[in-house]
Amino acid sequence: MTALAEANTGYQLAYGSDAWTERLDRVVERHFGPQASALPVFNGTGANVVALQAMCERWSSVICAESAHINQDECGASEHVGGLKLVPVPAENGKLTPEAVARRATGFGNVQRSQPAVVSISQVTEVGTVYTPDEIAALASCAHERGMSLHMDGARLANAAVSLDVPLRAITTDVGVDVLSFGGTKNGMMLGEMVVVLNQDAAHGTDYLRKSSMQLASKMRFLSAQFVALLDGDLWQRNARHANAMARLLADRVSEVAGVEIIRPVDANAVFARLPEKAAERLRERFFFHGDPSDEVRWMCAFDTTEADIDAFTAALRTSVD
Repeated sequence: MTALAEANTGYQLAYGSDAWTERLDRVVERHFGPQASALPVFNGTGANVVALQAMCERWSSVICAESAHINQDECGASEHVGGLKLVPVPAENGKLTPEAVARRATGFGNVQRSQPAVVSISQVTEVGTVYTPDEIAALASCAHERGMSLHMDGARLANAAVSLDVPLRAITTDVGVDVLSFGGTKNGMMLGEMVVVLNQDAAHGTDYLRKSSMQLASKMRFLSAQFVALLDGDLWQRNARHANAMARLLADRVSEVAGVEIIRPVDANAVFARLPEKAAERLRERFFFHGDPSDEVRWMCAFDTTEADIDAFTAALRTSVD
C-alpha cells in the first residue's frame, strides 16, 4: 500500500515507460538472471494465457496435470482466448513426471494431430505439493529433448521457494524453466501478476500478445511498484514463510480432531483434509472453503492468517464434528 501511494505522485509515462517498471526490470534480473524479462499483467489467468500463447503456435498443445489451474479453474481461457489445446494428464499429488509427459507427447509431424509444444506445471501444485529442483530439472530435460518448452504457473512460487529454502532462480532459471507466470496477489499484493521470460528463444511476441489479450496496463507503475516492494528485499519471503507456517500449525491442530484426516502432504500453505459431510456443512456456516467433504476439502492460509484465526477455526471444526 505504501508503494502504491508513493507511485501515485509526480508524472510518469504510460504503458511501462516509467521509473517503477524500469526498476522492476533490474529486480527481476537479480532474482532470475540477466536474461530474464518481466511483463506485469493484471491477473494470473492473463499471465498464463499470454505466456502459453507466446510459447505456442495456433496448432500447438500444452501437456499439464489434470488438476492444473489452467485446466480446471480458468474457464477454458487458454483454449478459448489462446486457441490452444490442453492435454491433461493424471498426476499423483498434482505432480507431472517425465514418464507421464513422454506418454502424451506424441504425434509429432502428424498433420492430423495438434503438435505438443509446452509442458506446463504449477508450483505450488493445486493440491498443495511442491516440486523439488531435481523434479523440475527432469521435466525440463524431458520437454527440451522433444523440442518442447517448460512453462511454470508460479502463482505460489514464493511459498515453494521458502518451503525448499532456496532462491527463486533455483526452482526456475537454474533448472530449465523457460517461461514463468509469477504470482503477486497470493503473496500480499493488491493487484498484479507478471510473465517472466527466462529463455528468450522460447517465447515470441509477448509484448503484442499482452496487449491483444487485454493485459497491458496503461498505468503500469501501480503494478510494478508493488512487485518492487515485494521483491526488492525479503517481504516476499516473510509473507510466504508466515503463510506456510500457519498451514503447518493448522494441520497440527485439526489432525487432533476426531473424524478429520489430513490426506495430502502439507508442503506449503494449503491443507487438504477429509471430514464428515455434516460437519463440513456446519463449518461452512462460519468459514468459506472449497472442496467436497466426501472426497477432500482445501483450507488455505495466507500472509495475513493469524494463530488466533487457526484457533477459532479449529474450535469451530471440533464443534462441527462433535
